[in-house]
Amino acid sequence: MQRILTIDDDPSLRSFLRRGLTYEGFQVQVAASGDEGLKLIRQQAPNLVILDVMMPGMDGFQVLRELRASHPKLPVIMLTAKDEEGSQVQGLNEGADDYVVKPISLDVLLARIRAVLRRQGLQVSQVLKFQDLTMDLQSFSVKRGDRTVPLTNLEFKLLQEFMEQPERVMSKSYLLSRVWGNHSTADLNLVEVYIKQLRQKLEANGEQRLIHTIRHVGYVMRTV
Repeated sequence: MQRILTIDDDPSLRSFLRRGLTYEGFQVQVAASGDEGLKLIRQQAPNLVILDVMMPGMDGFQVLRELRASHPKLPVIMLTAKDEEGSQVQGLNEGADDYVVKPISLDVLLARIRAVLRRQGLQVSQVLKFQDLTMDLQSFSVKRGDRTVPLTNLEFKLLQEFMEQPERVMSKSYLLSRVWGNHSTADLNLVEVYIKQLRQKLEANGEQRLIHTIRHVGYVMRTV
């Protein structure tokens, strides 16, 4: 069982995350301040830390700097407000592994947690879920509700990027490097072709669109 520490001064959010993450099979600890969080990290050795940016006293960036000095490889996901783009960039620059924007969607947070832990080589669920879409990484299968969605290897890899990072806008160049490789000579238009194919298969029975185009920016998986 993977251990997660949540550091946030909001008691209602701490309670929400403790309940939700415990239900999903994680061992969850909570801290109300940066000082308390750093103490628990030293004592309990969590596998991942969820860290709020805006806290009284020691803020999230200060905690992150101290944490990185003593635990450089400990995965950290930062929580930021929707309009704090500068905070998101600063957190990533200072060593955070990912960030999630408030208000928190538990499904989105779970996907990000599992993706980060998977990159660390830690054992987590091999089943990804978003709305009525389910992806099993072990059996290489995808279902939309009860309907099996047949995908090629590249379509599967492309969908996995969206399933592991829901509500994250991703550019064509990012998707090209992730799915086809950093040294690929493929054209960016190939991403458009595969997105179209993926949508056709996921929406074959008239289901709601989940992969949306953000004009001049890229693509995002979300409900609306």
